[in-house]
Amino acid sequence: MANPQLSTGLKTFTAESAQDWSYLVDFARAADAGGVDRLVMSDHVVFGENLEAYDNPANGGAKGGKQPTGPDGAWLDPITTIAHLTAVTTQMRFATNILIAALRRPVVLAKMAATIDVLSNGRLDIGVGVGWQREEYEAAGLSFEGRGRLLNHTLEVCQTLWRNDRASYQSDELAFANIHQMPKPVQPGGVPIWTSGTINARSMERLATYGSGWIPWGDDAADIEQGIARMRKSVAEFGRDPSDLGVVGNLRAAKDDTGKLDLEKTMEPVARQAAAGVTDFRIVLVPPDGHEAASEYFHEVVTAFRSATA
Repeated sequence: MANPQLSTGLKTFTAESAQDWSYLVDFARAADAGGVDRLVMSDHVVFGENLEAYDNPANGGAKGGKQPTGPDGAWLDPITTIAHLTAVTTQMRFATNILIAALRRPVVLAKMAATIDVLSNGRLDIGVGVGWQREEYEAAGLSFEGRGRLLNHTLEVCQTLWRNDRASYQSDELAFANIHQMPKPVQPGGVPIWTSGTINARSMERLATYGSGWIPWGDDAADIEQGIARMRKSVAEFGRDPSDLGVVGNLRAAKDDTGKLDLEKTMEPVARQAAAGVTDFRIVLVPPDGHEAASEYFHEVVTAFRSATA
């Protein structure tokens, strides 16, 4: 695997119904200049009013978790936002965490992702999951109970179109033959797919079949070292060598007594988790205002991270 990378999230949602979104470009430019490896953003297409469902792990939510906005919160589409931000950056990668990919028509998603990948010179990753909200699937005319198979179908179609000049596909959901979709992504094999989920047979088979990396969830994310060991065992049982899989780990930003970011304490778990197999460390960073100050802030965090992984 390549050297561990440092990612941070970009808040592309707000509880208010309207907002000045210009900070997105400012944040992206400063993170890019400061050497951050990847900028990550989340996804919701619509909301119902049963937001308490997020607290139910059985539906894909997080026990004790809370949806960060009400039903009228403003959420930007991550694919469109990434397309906008790749145009004002040069080095940094972009990723979804997670894209509810099954809500999009696969042939259109494949085209959108390939377009961004080409225009950004291969700086796109797509993190996917089934989501937790029944109402999103109902609004799209899709089965919430069948969301796992719908996600697999979406990934199958995308990778078929990305990897074949003359593509054919057959499943219960869709059939086509001799289809041409250009341009192809510049990244070999297509845009990397990172699959999210706990360690269970369905999510591990999905990871083994389609995945370039794993985004742990729930208890497997909380105990990442044990989670990685269990993931590797499960993926190997599906015939996939897990050694080339990336793994997301969450890095907590520690603060000192003054509220300032304590870089030494923040980076304490990095070497151990990297040795266990974490390849993409994701941290919440809050830079100061102004491009120069924000760029320097990101540069200091990245420098400390590089030292911790040397």
